[in-house]
Amino acid sequence: MHYRRLGRTGLLVSEVGFGAWGISGKQWIGASDGDSLKALRRAIELGVNFIDTALAYGDGHSERLVGRAVRESSGKVFVATKVPPKNRLWPARPGTPVEEVFPGDYVAACTEESLRHLGLETIDLQQLHVWHDEFVGRGDWLEAVERLKRQGKIRFFGVSLGEHTPENGLRLLETGVVDTVQVIYNIFDQSPEDRLFPACRERDVGVLARVPFDEGGLTGKITPETRFPPGDFREQYFRGERKREVFERCARIAADLGIGLDRLPETALRFCLSHPAVSVVIPGMRTVRHVESNVAAGDGRGLEPAARAKLRSHRWVRNFYA
Repeated sequence: MHYRRLGRTGLLVSEVGFGAWGISGKQWIGASDGDSLKALRRAIELGVNFIDTALAYGDGHSERLVGRAVRESSGKVFVATKVPPKNRLWPARPGTPVEEVFPGDYVAACTEESLRHLGLETIDLQQLHVWHDEFVGRGDWLEAVERLKRQGKIRFFGVSLGEHTPENGLRLLETGVVDTVQVIYNIFDQSPEDRLFPACRERDVGVLARVPFDEGGLTGKITPETRFPPGDFREQYFRGERKREVFERCARIAADLGIGLDRLPETALRFCLSHPAVSVVIPGMRTVRHVESNVAAGDGRGLEPAARAKLRSHRWVRNFYA
């Protein structure tokens, strides 16, 4: 496993981190707690030292599993979690007062709750789970964050930017108060490269690249015939003709690169890690098999420049979350 500096935090984090939404017990159907803990333990054993979870993932269930695995570990594992919006609206709506989304006392209370779930004294990276640049300079959320830092309850602060809106964080970056940003970045949605990544590099802000597989689409394993368990988040995400659209695009990517579809997951991770602004990529992992496959991409080798150049033509920004 290779490690990268997480921006100005100075933390050295594994190139491949552990995205812990899928082990929440909700929305992603099929992961048992036993399998989830085995996956977490195997990831740590293989050198993964960065785990991204959230209070909203299974109402704290993901945090409890993560905390258990981290407390059992003999080495240092960095934990990132998130404060959900108080109004429970994802993404943040323009025109909504920040006092309805992240009042300071609520940010503090959620942090305390996450600490209890995790069983830790300090959260390495606390993030706001939604963001809108209208929040800059408004409300008392920042005072709460600074107070939590002084109290030693969080070390660093970041935000998770909304779906396919990487430029809706540029004003925040200009303030200098944020240590990291989390953003959707993958072969399809390459838009963070346009303005966000240059701004992050200029200000030494760490980047967490999420959804590298497009919620499974870029694994090449979702076909027009794929069926998801009832209640699974992907039923909605890949509704209608979306499975066919994604599969056909994946087939074109594989043909363009001269690889089999089985090589697509590794390619998707290496694509993310090939950009110098990216500190860590956080694929969702629910099984030991997922872990062992994904961690192999964290060996310090990105894609060849020729392959990256070919992938530029496969940019496809759309919002399947809507």
